[in-house]
Amino acid sequence: MAATVWVLSWELLCGLALISAAQLTDADVLHDFQSVRQPGLVGLEFVKLLKDRPINASDIIGPKVPTQEDLLCLSDMTQFLTALKTGEYWALKMIDAWGAIPSGLLTGNSYDLGNFDECVNVRKEISAARTIRGKYCFLSAPLGKALGVDDSLSGFFSIKTATCFPASCSAAHLNTLVGQVMNQLVNSSITVMSISESSCQTSESESWDGLTIFTVAFLSLMGFIVGLITLYDFFLCENQDKPPVLVTVFSARANSRSLFRVVENNRNPNVIECLHGIRCMSLFWVVFSHEYKFTVIAANINEFQLIKWLELPFTSFIAHGFFSVDSFFFLGGLLVSLIALRSMEKTNGKLNVPMMYLYRLFRIFPLLAVAILVYTKLMTVVTDGPLLQDGYSGKAACESGWYWTLLFLNNYKNEECLSHTWYLSVDMQMFILSPIMLIALYKWGKKATAGIFVLIVLLSGCLFATMMVNNYSMLMKTFSQEAMNKMYSATHTHATPWLIGFLFGYFLYLTRGRVFHLKRVSVWSGWILCLAMIFTSIFALYPAAQSSAPPLSTLAESFYYTLTRVGWPLALCWVVFACMQGYGGLANSFLSSPLWQPLSRLSYSVYMWHKFIQEINTRSARTNSYFSDYQVMLKFWSTLGVTLLLSYMMYLLIEAPFGGLPYFLRRPKAKTVSQVKPDLDKADKNQKDDSMISQQSVAETITSD
Repeated sequence: MAATVWVLSWELLCGLALISAAQLTDADVLHDFQSVRQPGLVGLEFVKLLKDRPINASDIIGPKVPTQEDLLCLSDMTQFLTALKTGEYWALKMIDAWGAIPSGLLTGNSYDLGNFDECVNVRKEISAARTIRGKYCFLSAPLGKALGVDDSLSGFFSIKTATCFPASCSAAHLNTLVGQVMNQLVNSSITVMSISESSCQTSESESWDGLTIFTVAFLSLMGFIVGLITLYDFFLCENQDKPPVLVTVFSARANSRSLFRVVENNRNPNVIECLHGIRCMSLFWVVFSHEYKFTVIAANINEFQLIKWLELPFTSFIAHGFFSVDSFFFLGGLLVSLIALRSMEKTNGKLNVPMMYLYRLFRIFPLLAVAILVYTKLMTVVTDGPLLQDGYSGKAACESGWYWTLLFLNNYKNEECLSHTWYLSVDMQMFILSPIMLIALYKWGKKATAGIFVLIVLLSGCLFATMMVNNYSMLMKTFSQEAMNKMYSATHTHATPWLIGFLFGYFLYLTRGRVFHLKRVSVWSGWILCLAMIFTSIFALYPAAQSSAPPLSTLAESFYYTLTRVGWPLALCWVVFACMQGYGGLANSFLSSPLWQPLSRLSYSVYMWHKFIQEINTRSARTNSYFSDYQVMLKFWSTLGVTLLLSYMMYLLIEAPFGGLPYFLRRPKAKTVSQVKPDLDKADKNQKDDSMISQQSVAETITSD
């Protein structure tokens, strides 16, 4: 499946929005609906039509000369039908596994998943050299007007009902047979049912290729190394205050201690405690929004409920979830400038750019590479299900263009391997350019600030002009894939929040230790303006999202996307500033809670793995689901829990060990092994290790200092 789940869900939402405008007469719907519903239990109807006549070669292969595969399918199908007539248990199970024409067609239910496990677990030995196994396939047909869908929109929906046949028969064999049967059951002028080989599955798993073996072997090796050094840490490392560097880097005990360490808040002006909460809340927003996107493409019995859901005020939080990504860009730019400038101050303006890039790669690259392997190679190894035919939805894009992701250029590709990693590419590209701006800020100060400000204005103008010239729209009811490709993941369209965060980091660097005494009216004005920008960004397009509302002009939408790209990070600037200066109130108490610290350190791993769990949960489901906000909330918490466990494991196996490898590459000459631990504590105290994706590792901070 080449298209990403994100694109599929977005297109389905847009299709649903368009369906609400379709106009059909009751007579048309009634006629077509009765024709589609006529067969009822497809498996039983299939048996009824074949039980009184022998099956012959033309039913399976048509007029062509039969091959060995054709004869094997014909033999197994004959054996299957004979066993049905005599009531043999294995044959009855194959029919029992079939689905029916889905009930609830008029509420958007297009799936009957049958019984997947009952079908694929069928195994009947006919002879020593011959065994009949069950083959689970989807019998699909366009819904047409049966659901009240206009012909131009019917491609968004099709009936999919489960079937079960002998595994020796290919989709071509089954289509020949099913076509003859269905022509007798369903008016052929209404629909054409067919089976695609890509929808078929058996109990026999594909043999592992070299990359799958490598992935399992590599993870096992890392588990062995981490386990071995952890045992050494537990039983042989007596002085925990002065552990060897090998233990500090690889021990699960040491890394867990560092991960779950909670540092009490203090009034150190160099510490920005509220960033933990902002990072974690943004992460929750990302995971929650993606949960909706996966729920949209699930086998929901009330898919058309999404039409009403699209017009709810709450939907604006999901439709504009991309602001959570802008929050990460803001944090990335802020931390890069703030920490690098502090380091440059200690080295008289010197910046070791190669080492800066190297540490960044150690922080980001290993987990990303492992994620590509796990997503593409292990999804079908760890689970199965009716909708999990080919494994990861972006598998084809990964197989053909994995290197674009590892080169951090995949945000300019229409088909992305690990679709959510477009953010990593944008952030990495800005990080690569950051030394130029850092050196300019350190040497020329206000002049460089003015230059970056001009760059922000130019990028905002570029975004505005692109939308105006191409007449792009990002509203669901006027959505286009071209607009999504050009406007959503391009670096120049998301650079503004990063640059604003970068300049704000410079401001915090210049004013470190300074206390601003603001009047109450100024504080209240700041918070009112901040909240106004936040809620305007989220809800400004709510009236235009209504199906009855007139289309929003390109000018209005261009202004919205251009100004909110600036307004959102500016609102976060106030939040951070107010919390640091003691004007945060309840917001600061919440965002600066020490309890956010462990999740904040684990956030990169959570970001990488949450879609792996979401796709498994959605596509391995055995029964239809019901769409509602409450059901999505339940899925979100279960997804988050399992993702945290997987992320913690991958943190111990991949992220922490590889992130600590710079200890071996460049250790300070004047420091001994016994001094590494105090430096780690110092780095943790200054929160220099509390970054998600855009920040250097603890090792980088220590080396820079």
